[in-house]
Amino acid sequence: MGGREIPLGATNERVRPFVTDGQGLRVEGLTRRFGKKTAVDGLGFGVGHGELVGLLGPNGAGKSTTLLCLAGLLRPNAGAIAFDGVVLGSDRGRTLALIPETPDVYPMLTVWEHLVFVAKSCRLPAGWERRAEELLERLALQDERDTLGHGLSKGMRQKTLIASTIIAGAPALMLDEPMIGLDPKGQRELRTLLRELCAGGIAVLMSTHLLESAEALCDRIVIMKDGREVASGSMAELRYAGTSGRSLEDVFLEITA
Repeated sequence: MGGREIPLGATNERVRPFVTDGQGLRVEGLTRRFGKKTAVDGLGFGVGHGELVGLLGPNGAGKSTTLLCLAGLLRPNAGAIAFDGVVLGSDRGRTLALIPETPDVYPMLTVWEHLVFVAKSCRLPAGWERRAEELLERLALQDERDTLGHGLSKGMRQKTLIASTIIAGAPALMLDEPMIGLDPKGQRELRTLLRELCAGGIAVLMSTHLLESAEALCDRIVIMKDGREVASGSMAELRYAGTSGRSLEDVFLEITA
């Protein structure tokens, strides 16, 4: 499979090998239609082990649809998804973990019971409780440990999903607008956790509208518009590609105008 790197202002017709060189998450020709509307149109990119890639775009660009396809919650009309060279099918959920934009939790499970459920479902080895306790502390969930899901605020539901997903230990993590609903301390702790996960070799793909966070956190950026990739690269590469702006906000607004 090949990948795409698109200069600013160009259409996604030029194809080159993935920068991940076959390792990590690879997406090629991903297409998803809803009736006559094409939400994702021939999308291709890669996320290497230990790399954090930001998936950006205006509302309706196809970011959430892309993540749902990668997670196996939507069936693509075309394209392929691979991890470490293995094309993923119905079992992709065991490889790719998703934290969705809407933080739905089980209403009659406590915060701790969510973690126990994940540990048993994923057959985590003994000792997972230590990591779970650490996450509760870092995400300020200790006081909500025994609170049922229906009694949690949106931010606490989000933190519960983050903790549950991290302890599952998937080698690739996808996040859809993970900062929304978190207080400033929670956002800062999540950024720290994501960098730690990357340092441990996890491939991370994050959709966000918070451009300052994306600029500070991401190793590479993929910008979508109308279901297609219109630019990708590091911040230095995006600036070099010809935009007159200096910040990611300048780049984004110029490309998606």
